[in-house]
Amino acid sequence: LLGDKMFGCECFCWHKHTDHQYPLPQPQPFFLPSPIPEWPLGQGFGTGKINLGELEVVKITEFERPLRGYVLVARERVASSTEVYCDYDSDIDFPALRKPVNYSLIWSTDCGSGCGFFWLPNPPLGYKAMGILVTDTPDEPDVEEVRCVREDLTETCEIMDTILATDANTFQLEIACLKNLDPSLHAMPNLDQIHALIKHYCATVFFHPNEDCMPSSVQWFFKNGALLYKDGKVNGEPIEYLGSNLPSGGTNDGAFWIDLPRDDNARKNVRNESLESAELYVHVKPGLGGTFTDIVMWIFCPFNGPANLKIELMNIQMNKIGQHVGDWEHFTLRISNFTGELWQVYFSQHSGGEWVDAFNLEFIEGNKPIVYSSKHGHASFPHPGIYLQGKYFVDSSTRYQIVAAEYLGGVVTEPCWLQYMREWGPTIVYDSRSKLDKIISLLPLFVRFSMENIFDLFPTELYGEEGPTGPKEKDNWVGDERS
Repeated sequence: LLGDKMFGCECFCWHKHTDHQYPLPQPQPFFLPSPIPEWPLGQGFGTGKINLGELEVVKITEFERPLRGYVLVARERVASSTEVYCDYDSDIDFPALRKPVNYSLIWSTDCGSGCGFFWLPNPPLGYKAMGILVTDTPDEPDVEEVRCVREDLTETCEIMDTILATDANTFQLEIACLKNLDPSLHAMPNLDQIHALIKHYCATVFFHPNEDCMPSSVQWFFKNGALLYKDGKVNGEPIEYLGSNLPSGGTNDGAFWIDLPRDDNARKNVRNESLESAELYVHVKPGLGGTFTDIVMWIFCPFNGPANLKIELMNIQMNKIGQHVGDWEHFTLRISNFTGELWQVYFSQHSGGEWVDAFNLEFIEGNKPIVYSSKHGHASFPHPGIYLQGKYFVDSSTRYQIVAAEYLGGVVTEPCWLQYMREWGPTIVYDSRSKLDKIISLLPLFVRFSMENIFDLFPTELYGEEGPTGPKEKDNWVGDERS
């Protein structure tokens, strides 16, 4: 890329192994199982560059040695360029990029097979360094190698991993990152491109072969007898097919909740016979400052079954513990806006989860990752483990509904039920300690005492039922996905 340049990366990790006398194996380049298609026409999505306001950046992924990662290369935006997608006017007369004054050697090592020297650029006043340089010689790098970025074009990085770890100590550096000052988010996909991304990348979700709490569509749940209850009233009110009679907005104040139908046969039907109706609900939003697109896939189950406790070779059904009406789980596909390549998938596991890089995923039918859903709890996992691949599955690339994409400015109409901020199940308290005591009595003597202590630490939700709130009430609806 011509013009001024600077380097930055999402994270850098270095580990020193003093007992290793041979060169470490080089990482092998990774390619998705199938070629990336040509996406429908749009603005800046998949064009290889992103405009951040005064800066324009491209992503470099090809290196002299294999590397799983990328480096951003930037230049000042040319105001007269026909490829400018928005106007950004700065009141500051200083250039966006300037050379560092010099460098500080912050760490060095001799690994036996080679040396490494870590240099932090010292920026001019009013500018920030975007990363560190690593060389294999003790000579200070030339100041022409990188550029520092004007402070108002940067923001503080959130450290995702250890920058440097040694046998003696660990320390972190405060490195700035680029700020996206383009309000139009031109690199995000349009609606046609979103549909193309979903059809190409979205996962097949496999359920446990013994699963008896299947997912459904929200509309099927309403149509098959779900009831809306109001605090102070004994009887529930049938919910309209589209959820139009659900209270919208506000907060989860306990004034309303949803429950299964009262008839026993109808309740059983809603719990077990809903898979054919199941579809995933899609929320599309910017990720990491608009350099990625996060496609969040929400899956609804009318019922969350009781937990299973696995201790060594024992698999104990926990009766009522952990069960509740209504269950919302999700996974998130993170796609590069530079290239349209699937980069990572986030697997939600109740209150937590994990990011998994594309090269560690299992794929089916081209570039569609596999998601394994745990029995009863419906947490998502990248590999089967004890969450066996069963005969029950949902292909989210064909069975989906886009329910929100706020950055498109009203192009997507949000359904009525998405505005319901209260609980999708009742709160019921019951005595579970007697059940837990029976479980403890079945355990080997050498684990009983420790299990008693563990059970004493169980959250109160395990001693009753409490329905979850819907997707829009979750803490990850706005902003980046959980780390």
